Amino acid sequence: MDSHLEAWDKDYASRGRLWGGAVMDLPLLPEGSVVLELGCGDGKTLSALPVGGKIVALDVSLEALHLARRVRADANLILADASRLPLREEGFDAVFAFHVTGHLLASGRRALAREAARALVPGGRLFFRDFCKQDMRAGQGEEVEPGTFLRGSGILTHYFTKNEVEELFCDLQPASIDTHRWKLRVKGETFVRAEVGAVFLKS
Repeated sequence: MDSHLEAWDKDYASRGRLWGGAVMDLPLLPEGSVVLELGCGDGKTLSALPVGGKIVALDVSLEALHLARRVRADANLILADASRLPLREEGFDAVFAFHVTGHLLASGRRALAREAARALVPGGRLFFRDFCKQDMRAGQGEEVEPGTFLRGSGILTHYFTKNEVEELFCDLQPASIDTHRWKLRVKGETFVRAEVGAVFLKS
């Protein structure tokens, strides 16, 4: 496993549940949908997905999966890399890729996009969210590829543009691509977080 992927296991082992709060504006899915979440982490998004369908979630960190199991016992959890899915093609009605694609190098991001398209049934939807170049943390750390930064923890983060997201998922049809911004107060200072959110359809 690449060192930047191993860094997640160390992070979850030392810090436990990293991501609190609620996931906002999750899409409504038809009853009985078969759902795949790429990079489920400690289960933040997983905990908000609807009950009633089949849910498969994966992560490269075994420590993260242990945490995710505590919040969603009915999900099928898999230790796997989202850029190399151990899953059959056209098996899922919806694929969620929330803040996972940006933690890969360019070759990994392209592979994840291909795998996500392969996993969807015709008519299925991919839901994407990741930080964009307007985010408060963009530019922090060592730039290892254009727009991709390695921070002291060993974790990579790529900051996207809307055009880049559309080009990345070129095997799918874009239904919507938007930029979302919100304010964050840290020690009395106000910062801006920003992400690209997109929905893609498989024809």
